[in-house]
Amino acid sequence: MKKRLLSVAAASFFGMMLNAQQIKFEEYDLPNGLHVILHQDNSAPVVTTGVMYHVGAKDETAKRTGFAHFFEHLLFEGTPNIKRGEWMKIVSSNGGQNNANTSNDRTYYYETFPSNNEQLGLWMEAERMRHAVINQIGVDTQREVVKEEKRLNMDNRPYGNLFTAILNNMFTNSQYHWPTIGSMEDLNAAKLEEFQNFYKKYYIPNNATLVVAGDIKSEQTKKWIQEYYGGIPKGAPITRTYTKDAPITQEKVVTYTDANIQLPAYIYGYRTPANTERDSKILDMLSAYLSGGKSSVLYKKLVDQDKKALQVSANPIAFEKDGVFAFFAIPMGPTPEADLRKVIDEEIKKVQTTLISEEDYQKLQNQFENQFVNANSSIQGIAVSLATNHVLMGDTNLINKEIEIYRSITRQDLQNAAKKYLNPNQRVIINYLPEKK
Repeated sequence: MKKRLLSVAAASFFGMMLNAQQIKFEEYDLPNGLHVILHQDNSAPVVTTGVMYHVGAKDETAKRTGFAHFFEHLLFEGTPNIKRGEWMKIVSSNGGQNNANTSNDRTYYYETFPSNNEQLGLWMEAERMRHAVINQIGVDTQREVVKEEKRLNMDNRPYGNLFTAILNNMFTNSQYHWPTIGSMEDLNAAKLEEFQNFYKKYYIPNNATLVVAGDIKSEQTKKWIQEYYGGIPKGAPITRTYTKDAPITQEKVVTYTDANIQLPAYIYGYRTPANTERDSKILDMLSAYLSGGKSSVLYKKLVDQDKKALQVSANPIAFEKDGVFAFFAIPMGPTPEADLRKVIDEEIKKVQTTLISEEDYQKLQNQFENQFVNANSSIQGIAVSLATNHVLMGDTNLINKEIEIYRSITRQDLQNAAKKYLNPNQRVIINYLPEKK
């Protein structure tokens, strides 16, 4: 009875927190196709201006990979009104911070300024969209920057190419086959005109979402948006082609080597649905059950009890068009791969044949409620969530209602997803091994 009262109290608390955290926003389109999202929060004197372009590694071609990530760097080179090398200086000298990031599906740029510099952030992103300078000196400079990034974060880092190994083998024909950083050979071979054409095609208002979040006055913000963005010409409609891979119907085993590691890693990858599908959310919850923390079933079994693994995790990787569910394990000492696979398969089989306990299910629900409450704890976080939900999920208001999807997931749903997606004949086993000296 006491546990039941605590459960009711916890549910009531989370309910109050969720109601208090409702993110209010306004959205509209300019005639040139730019989608605008405004979120007013006057509790702190800061404003984030972000622009998300619907272009990522998925929009590249097989012989010209790495373009979207390359532009993450290239579009800081300057504009006719921002001299080369001045972008960062302007931001820092006005008390701001900025950054950009690229995924397989989108590229995001943002500045966060004290609210008295809101206009500056809007102007800078409009400059980037209207007429970024794409010239040979910028391309040559950023090629070297990207090469160094690849050496530092991938080629010279232990397990640095593990995600590349997953993409290369989980997707063979689709545009998710390569990582966002792409191929240095492709970037070296590309001509200046190709970079200029990529910019003209994708960095246009009708392929972008502008989000302004924080200490704003919406009517003034709208006036600035019209002034800076309204006159940017609409680009040509973008035709996107996605090549879907055939389903995996037979287990496949591949081997990768890494000169930077001493311990092998083993990956068991399964193809899963796109992030817009409900099953993707179910698999999120299933991964938390299997490996979310030290109390999860795989951690307790392989790391704590049997001491067969130094590390184990179940990782849902959801893209706009496809997804992967990848188990990852590093063995303890001489533990053979087959022993790790046996335990993982046993835990999958348990989920497939027996509903998880009501207690474990409630823990999952509480965990996801808590994550949702804490997800948008900063203006920067709210800005990127609003943009992501519009661009990739097709529903900006998921920032408020996504938790309802997780609440609706049942124990039977978890079992059904495990039975549908996590079968031996549907997987690729990647042996990620130390390179022999």
